[in-house]
Amino acid sequence: MPILLKNIVPKYLEKGKIERSQIWQHEHTFKEGEKLQIVAPSGSGKTSLVHFLYGMRKDFEGTLFYNSKDIRTFSAAEWAFKRTNEISIIFQDLRLFKEHNVLENLEIKRALAPYHATSKIKEMAERLGIANKLSQLAGLCSYGEQQRIAIIRSLQQPFNFIIMDEPFSHLDEANSKIALQLIQEEAAARGAGIILADLNNVSFFDATKTLHL
Repeated sequence: MPILLKNIVPKYLEKGKIERSQIWQHEHTFKEGEKLQIVAPSGSGKTSLVHFLYGMRKDFEGTLFYNSKDIRTFSAAEWAFKRTNEISIIFQDLRLFKEHNVLENLEIKRALAPYHATSKIKEMAERLGIANKLSQLAGLCSYGEQQRIAIIRSLQQPFNFIIMDEPFSHLDEANSKIALQLIQEEAAARGAGIILADLNNVSFFDATKTLHL
């Protein structure tokens, strides 16, 4: 399921930022199995790009194709299928159910399209250092703990691509490396592509391609 960006540009973005970009108003194909890093300074449209890719916003010019099909033509049912089975995401604002505990947040995602058993959730939580938080309300966890919850949640479904918007912003380098290793292992098991968008170059991410937004 290749993703093709063809002359994409946000309708609101200033001309100078568009001209400096390696993505806006260019043509790029993102392939399954590829590890793509997008370095995007604040105000360059990073989160907008993530939302375009996930079908949450359509305020752009140009065309975005999934498997040769223009995403503007997708029905709500088609988007629901893709988000459940083909595209996983880690939002910058995480979007956890804060009134539910950590395990419930993870089980909700897993139940929609089971890929792992519940035992795998607990194994991942142990690996990322939040196994003792599974019964705690997500809203009472620190932001760094919430990021790790969101990371584990994103890995509970099948996917061809995982899209990440500043996934390690509240983690130290040691914990970021552990989390990225887990993500890369899960993506490799699925033969999936990784799209990591961040404000700066993530030095420990062995990207196959780096583009500056």
